[in-house]
Amino acid sequence: MARKRNSYPAAFKAQVALAALREDRTVNELASKYGVHGTLIHGWKKQLLAGAEAIFASGQRATAGDSAAVQSELYEQIGRLKMELEWLKKKAAAFG
Repeated sequence: MARKRNSYPAAFKAQVALAALREDRTVNELASKYGVHGTLIHGWKKQLLAGAEAIFASGQRATAGDSAAVQSELYEQIGRLKMELEWLKKKAAAFG
């Protein structure tokens, strides 16, 4: 029987990667403490370092772009809900 792969939440990965960056413990000690393989810790640490560069490079522009995308998605959802409401009102008027 095939074993299911573990999926770790982003907060856990960040916590382990930050602990690896502090370098107060070895990767093997962190692996035994958190119950993950050392290779995963090395990968998460590399991802953290690569992602940190992008955070500081883009600054506030990334958050403004993300909020604009969320806002447009919400407006689309409002439009769909209004259309559904109008349709339901027409159907309810036909029955009542």
